[in-house]
Amino acid sequence: MPAVQLRAALHSGELSAREVTEHYLARIEESNPRLGAFITVTGPRAMAEAAAADALFARRRPDQPLPPLHGMPVAFKDLTDVAGVITTHGSAALDRRPAPADGALAAALRGAGAISLGKTQVPEFGLTAYSENRIAPPSRNPYALSRSSGGSSGGSAAAVAAGLVPFAPGTDGGGSIRIPAAACGLLGLKPGRGVIPAGESSGDPAGLVVAGPLARSAADAALLLDVMAPADAATDSAGSADGVGYLNAVSRAPAPLRIGVSLDSPWGGIFPFTPDPEALDALNAGIRLLTGAGHDVVEAEIRYDNRYPDAFTTAWTAGVGAARIAPHREALLTPLTRTFRRRAQQRSAAKLNECLAFLRQFERDTLAQYSAWDLILTPALAQTPRPVGWFSGSGHGDGRWPSPEWAGDADGDYRRQCEFAPWSSMVNVCGLPAVSIPVHWTGGRPGAGLPMGIQLIGRPGSEALLLQVAAQLGF
Repeated sequence: MPAVQLRAALHSGELSAREVTEHYLARIEESNPRLGAFITVTGPRAMAEAAAADALFARRRPDQPLPPLHGMPVAFKDLTDVAGVITTHGSAALDRRPAPADGALAAALRGAGAISLGKTQVPEFGLTAYSENRIAPPSRNPYALSRSSGGSSGGSAAAVAAGLVPFAPGTDGGGSIRIPAAACGLLGLKPGRGVIPAGESSGDPAGLVVAGPLARSAADAALLLDVMAPADAATDSAGSADGVGYLNAVSRAPAPLRIGVSLDSPWGGIFPFTPDPEALDALNAGIRLLTGAGHDVVEAEIRYDNRYPDAFTTAWTAGVGAARIAPHREALLTPLTRTFRRRAQQRSAAKLNECLAFLRQFERDTLAQYSAWDLILTPALAQTPRPVGWFSGSGHGDGRWPSPEWAGDADGDYRRQCEFAPWSSMVNVCGLPAVSIPVHWTGGRPGAGLPMGIQLIGRPGSEALLLQVAAQLGF
């Protein structure tokens, strides 16, 4: 059932919160052992919250509105604090202590009536484009269990795609919503910087990370975004605030747009890559859909400064260098985390500040180039979803991947990730909104083969417009 329809059934009393929660917990119990989407399932707690939601429904006055997400099940990736539940950060090197309070994201959704079913699988500290770690089974792709669901919101994406929750919040610092959305055939929206209050984070000096929705449709994403973002944040297709909310805005068709299509990437200089044919098939499908909807899709040539990879990597890994890890537990970190942690600790503050200054200039230069178009179109991923274990050499996959010499090679791991998703991180650096839309399936029809998507990058404040375009294309 679509999330919008499920909310209507809960608000009308057609379904009780307990019925809905029991249904999804049963699905998790059946599917999670092979899917690996959840690290922690909080069933008894969820049922208690559902009972409280039903009691609220029973005693409210006829004119008293219910919370906007009354009784709606969600799950939080295991980088987000939920009061009383352990936050593992996907790491075996951290102590296991329950969070003393909800983080900003959990507080917003739970305050709106949502019921948390548990914590979903993530890579260690959210660092990678695949959701595998040393504390729980890897998160797998519902459409091919030998394949990865992406990362870092990979467990959440797998859960939504497999129907274990109707939608889920994710976080995105370099593609961590859009990558798993593309891998799992979902719509994933990364809002622009500052749209969603996220609390302070000393581990994100470049302001890369923002929360956003993972959903099966633009309307479902809009429903979740209306709770995650302030009520007056939605904008109309002209980019001006209208105050009606994202869910109302998404039903309106956008005006014809000028869309620049590009395969240029800031990673192309240091990591030359060739997109898979399936990535180009998805791009061409997106061009046909957008053109058919009345938009003008033209080729765009974007030039990126070749100093970008070093500067982004420095900013992206700064936080892991400051993580509080006891020296005797450092050996429990994955090879990639351990390598980037050591480099971050050896890097001077002056070097970090130099990189942050460069990224601010990169943002200004890139925004100036993008301003020639209403939206920028790229493939969502350069390759089909990779086998589990393929990036790290951990051998969790189908027995053929990867070659043994890959194991433990942090730099090779990181290079493979950058070649897999070369069009995502610069959007975070620029603070822009972007959406991943599943427009192509390798088997020729939705649900057949593997999903492949496109990415649309918008101007500041264009979150509603991106959702309108996705809905216009049938998503």
